[in-house]
Parts: sequence; structure tokens; C-alpha cells
Amino acid sequence: MTQKTPTQKKSFCVMGDAYGVIVAAKELEIEKERHFDLPFQVPDVGRALKNVLKTREVREFVSGALAGAMTKAVLAPLETIRTRMVVGVGSRNIAGSFMEVIEQQGWQGLWTGNGVNMLRIIPTQAIELGTFECVTRAVASAQEDLRQNGSPKLEIGKFSIDLSFPWVSPVAVGGAAAGFFSTLACHPLEVLKDRLTVSPEAYPSVPVALSKMYGEGGIGALYAGIGPTLIGMLPYSTCYYFMYETLKNSYCRAMKKKSLSRSDMLLVGAVSGLTASTISFPLEVARKRLMVGSLQGKCPVNMAAALSEIVRQEGLGGLYRGWGASSLKVMPSSGITWMFYEAWKEILLIDRHIR
Repeated sequence: MTQKTPTQKKSFCVMGDAYGVIVAAKELEIEKERHFDLPFQVPDVGRALKNVLKTREVREFVSGALAGAMTKAVLAPLETIRTRMVVGVGSRNIAGSFMEVIEQQGWQGLWTGNGVNMLRIIPTQAIELGTFECVTRAVASAQEDLRQNGSPKLEIGKFSIDLSFPWVSPVAVGGAAAGFFSTLACHPLEVLKDRLTVSPEAYPSVPVALSKMYGEGGIGALYAGIGPTLIGMLPYSTCYYFMYETLKNSYCRAMKKKSLSRSDMLLVGAVSGLTASTISFPLEVARKRLMVGSLQGKCPVNMAAALSEIVRQEGLGGLYRGWGASSLKVMPSSGITWMFYEAWKEILLIDRHIR
């Protein structure tokens, strides 16, 4: 017993040590293999991006951006003349203003600020048209759901108010939302474009304009006149989209058509733009005066003061100064924009069966 015990202990210890080393080595090998064989999937960014680009909303935004860029490239000279006349710079008639620009800056002067204008219009039209489509569908869908499921009602004495708001036009709500969000996002580019157009001597380039504006008023200078701009944009945008959809649907019913032809789109878009511009033009004049007032050393306190100043100095006709030039710009711009937008939607949506 005395001899066996040490032998057993020695054999046990040796075997135990050897076994332990072998096990340790195998465990390390297994852990090493497990470490490299762990399943890890790299995110497929390209596929995710393609899926996003296939959505209806993104394609509508892209259609709006392309339509805006193509329209502005064609109509930049009219935009330059319109801006000069609205803010009271140079001649009071279209032909005179046109000749002044050519004499002072050459033909290229008609495209002054067009680079900034293109940078402005691409995101503006993308946000505006995309937002209009999305909000209009959302409001129409919400109203339909409420009608089918029974809309809630607010009882006030003998009066009952239908909270589904059936009298609210989804198109009008979509138009207002389109104008609000596009203006809020792209207003700094509008301010910059106006500075380059109205005073090219003081603001010869984009970097110089940005530097001077920041030095004069900081970040707030880029949002100069944002309040009046929103006030002026909301009635214009609401009326513009409401008129377009109303005229389009009425014309299709009267002519027994399913959709508008390209020439029909030009006509309907032009009439819609002219109507909306005429209704909101006094607010547009006051807005422009506020935005560039600092360039002339005098800036009204607010929109009401600007309107009062215009009437006092120029009479009621002053509220529509530049309306002719504006109409020449707005009508083709609206018509061409809708024509290009509907065409791009057909290419990007209908051909791919996106409804």
C-alpha cells in the first residue's frame, strides 16, 4: 500500500499534466478557429442605396431636381431682368433693363448669378415638388381612412364638427407644405442670388458675397427676410398647386382625356403660375425690397412698413411694379417645369411600375 500510493500519485500527476497540456493546446486551437470562423456579414451599402433609390418618394425628388435645373438653364435671362425690376434697379421697362445689362456687363450679364441660381433651384424644386406629392398623398389617405372607419366628431351644443375635415383640400395642404419647407431649407441661396444679381460690383463672386454677408450680420444675414418670405410664399404656393391640379382635372374631364399632353401641361402650368403670381405679387415686391434694402442704405422695419412705403412713394401701381417681367418669367417657367417634371416622373416611375 505504501509503495503503490506514490506510484499511483506519480502516474496520475504525469498523465494529468500531459493530458492537461494536450487539452489546453486543443482548446487554444479550437478558440483560434472559432475566432476566425465567426459569422460576420458586411453591410451591403450599394444594395441598400439601390433600394432607397427605387422608392417613389426619392424618384419624385429627383424628378423635381431635374425639372428645376433644366427650366432655370433656359430662363435665366428673364430671372435676371425680373429681379432688377422688382427691387427697383435700373430701367423701369423690360427692354430698357435688358439693354442696360448688356451694355454694362455684356451678354453674360444676363446669366449673372445663374450658378448660384442653379445651386438654389435644384434642391428647392426637389424639396418643393417632392414634399407636395408626399403631403398630398398623406392627407388624402388620412381623410379616406377617417371616412371608412368613422371620423370623430366634436359636439358643441347643437353644433357638430367633423374632425376628418372633409372640406380641407389635400392639394392645398400639400402646396402650402411644399412652399414652407422648400423656403426654409433654401432661403440662404435665394438671398445670395439676389445680392449677386442686384449688386455685382459689391458682390463679384460667391466667396466675396458670403464673406461680406457674414461680416455684416453673421449667420442671420443668410436668413434676412425669412419671415416675409414665408408670408409671401404660403399664399403663392397654395394657390399655385391648387390651381394646377384643379385646371388639370377640369381640362381632362372636359376634353375626355386620361392625362395631359406636353402642350397641355405647358398651358395649364403657365396659367396656374400667372394666377398665383398675380394674387401674391404685392407680397413678393415687399419681400424683395426687404431682402435687398440694406444694399440701398434703407430697409423697412417689416413687410407692412415696406408695403406702406411703396404705396406712399409710387402709389398702388408700385405694388405691381415688375409684374410684366415677372409674368414673362413665371408663365414659361411654370409651364416648362411641369412639362419636364411630368416627363421625368413617367421615365422614373411609370416605366418601372411604381404607383
